[in-house]
Amino acid sequence: MTIYNPSTLPKNDNLNRFSYVIDVKEQIFIRKGKMIAFYGELRFEAMGSSVLDLIVRTAFNAPKYVHHFVVANGQGQLILGDNGNDLACYDLDNANMTIRAKNLLGFTKDVVCQESTLPGYLTMIGTGKVIASSNGPVHFLELPCRVDEQAVLGWADCPSPSYHYDYAHVQGWASAAGALTGFTLSGEEKQIDFTGAGTVLVQSSELDMEGSSTLSHLLSQLPMLGQDDLNKLSVSAQQQMKDNRQS
Repeated sequence: MTIYNPSTLPKNDNLNRFSYVIDVKEQIFIRKGKMIAFYGELRFEAMGSSVLDLIVRTAFNAPKYVHHFVVANGQGQLILGDNGNDLACYDLDNANMTIRAKNLLGFTKDVVCQESTLPGYLTMIGTGKVIASSNGPVHFLELPCRVDEQAVLGWADCPSPSYHYDYAHVQGWASAAGALTGFTLSGEEKQIDFTGAGTVLVQSSELDMEGSSTLSHLLSQLPMLGQDDLNKLSVSAQQQMKDNRQS
């Protein structure tokens, strides 16, 4: 068993696949709730405070997500984690990278963060470090390609993608209800279409639909529902997804 201290911790590198160590020497944006430990003299300040107005105006241009992040100031070593997901750092050199918003854990102040044209994603522009989590190791695909929307972590140096639907694969009550509500059981029904040049970041494992006992029970009841009940389920699910996007 290795016991770490400030001199033995890695600097700007993974402690293991599930945690990442940032050597903080200046301000860095980090997602709330993702700091698991730190050494040194670090302060965590809320976004939008008067002290941080200038850096926020310069580096953070995503108002919808402004309250999801804090700024770490000072000198020290900061360890990030994300519920046992894999963590990795991406070095941008005058480049752009778009990351699923819920997977973005941190970025240095010289990287500009903007909302992507595709809902639920943030675009990082400039030179610096971006730390993100993923459901399993990340694989990189060359364009053009189509990817299951649940498996997409992000993309780099390519135009904004579009959705591609293939309703020929939507069969049975469960698949039909999934198409209506936005929940899909596989990538056959809805994919993200990437064209041009660039790279797509793909998670090794998509959303685990069968991991939820509540969802499994709901899916098992779908064949017994009539059209009116399915319509009510669709409306309720769409409202729930809208509320989740706004939270």
